[in-house]
Amino acid sequence: MLASETFPTHHFKESIFKPYSTTSGDDLAAVNPLTASTSSPADSASAVAFETASKMLATNGNNNIAKDDQLSSFVASHPAAEFEGFIRACVDEIIKLAVFQGTNRSSKVVEWHEPAELRQLFDFQLREKGESQDKLRELLRETIRFSVKTGHPYFINQLYSGVDPYALVGQWLTDALNPSVYTYEVAPLFTLMEEQVLAEMRRIVGFPNGGQGDGIFCPGGSIANGYAISCARYKQSPESKKNGLFNAKPLIIFTSEDAHYSVEKLAMFMGFGSEHVRKIATNEVGKMRLSDLEDQVKQCLENNWQPLMVSATAGTTVLGAFDDLAGISELCKKYNMWMHVDAAWGGGALMSKKYRHLLSGIERADSVTWNPHKLLAASQQCSTFLTRHQQVLAQCHSTNATYLFQKDKFYDTSFDTGDKHIQCGRRADVFKFWFMWKAKGTQGLEAHVEQVFRMSEFFTAKVRERPGFELVLERPECTNISFWYVPPGLRQMERNREFYDRLHKVAPKVKEGMIKKGSMMITYQPLRQLPNFFRLVLQNSCLDESDMVYFLDEIESLARDL
Repeated sequence: MLASETFPTHHFKESIFKPYSTTSGDDLAAVNPLTASTSSPADSASAVAFETASKMLATNGNNNIAKDDQLSSFVASHPAAEFEGFIRACVDEIIKLAVFQGTNRSSKVVEWHEPAELRQLFDFQLREKGESQDKLRELLRETIRFSVKTGHPYFINQLYSGVDPYALVGQWLTDALNPSVYTYEVAPLFTLMEEQVLAEMRRIVGFPNGGQGDGIFCPGGSIANGYAISCARYKQSPESKKNGLFNAKPLIIFTSEDAHYSVEKLAMFMGFGSEHVRKIATNEVGKMRLSDLEDQVKQCLENNWQPLMVSATAGTTVLGAFDDLAGISELCKKYNMWMHVDAAWGGGALMSKKYRHLLSGIERADSVTWNPHKLLAASQQCSTFLTRHQQVLAQCHSTNATYLFQKDKFYDTSFDTGDKHIQCGRRADVFKFWFMWKAKGTQGLEAHVEQVFRMSEFFTAKVRERPGFELVLERPECTNISFWYVPPGLRQMERNREFYDRLHKVAPKVKEGMIKKGSMMITYQPLRQLPNFFRLVLQNSCLDESDMVYFLDEIESLARDL
């Protein structure tokens, strides 16, 4: 039996408060003000309004008859009973093809086609009339077929991967409920859930008094880093909320040359300009050089510029380096700068007693970016901005729009949290992470983190001992491992310019081969003077030792003849 068959049906003339009765005379004619025996000025106005509405309805009805062909394809945006079978069939297809088959090691990670070919294979065209349900199911299957299976164990290409079953169910539920988390009245449960999860995350970061402060869920780590810049600016120059940056002393942002590009992008977006973002040199393992940081701060002061903030990184995108947070905090204190830590990638290590030392000093930060959709493998996207300052988000961003954030509501409006965001409409990204956390417990998240670190250490050891493979960093700190593969034909060459030019071409050719084969996906990149190297990224805790060996075998096989 379908679920829709078990529910009572309420027709448009019925109300859960006042049942419609055809025998009581309580119908439209009975309340038609045109038939009332007495009238007042107010009644006359109602009569005019009723007559106008009646004419409009009559006109629309005639138009509807004339446009029957158009209406035949009209489907209301409502899950009526006749759609239950279609919805169930589609969900079954998704579970079968995307969730299970798409994540099976025997399946391809991707079925690759060039853009022109893919346009021929897939029906992208939008038409005047809608498609049949059979056609829609076919499109659903084809969408899965031609998409990259990011939940596949052999998708190790980006700082996200895997399909966590609890997060998946959580995301499906929030899509079904379709909430927008800006006021308590429209999202009561998710408002309180955000408060609970963010408070626990602040506690884990180590903010004082058991995690006091504030926090928000953001649409990605880039925007979270933008919130850090915004809060730092407000804290330094509260008048900037009203006056902007005009006629103000230049405010300077400092970050690592290996930091995520979002720091520079958001600074440009917010009117600082890229020239006011100072890139600090890194050492041989990718950490920010504190001596260069202080030298650049002093230069700014000599130019009568205002050092605003340092955006440190806990887990850089390429090398996985963790900046010296304790040392940076001392310089921030000395020069009165806001300290932000971009722990979007490495923040998950805080869940592990064994690895949280990598972020030692993060508890001294003014703000932190932490993305559970990365190292903790929640579904995309799930990003947070955390701060030790309880009021700065609201003070910095609120505009008190009275059509949404009325202060005379019947409940405590301090739970209307939307005004401290720069967004209005906002997804309930909290639920999938909360659901995961409830299912696994903090201990389960800790076990997940320690498994991916264990595999990264195993992989690093295998690279060291295997001929032709060379590590970029001898001791990687995080679960991204950077390495070269030197094919047999290059191993006897002198390490000169010609050698490095030829080595530079190896990773792109291997990447092309694996994608066209569908066997795995791993990224590559150069870094400053270094030629292209592979970067293995691990956050899927289903991977084991045999998978690590498979990755090396596949790269070796694809590069053997280069």
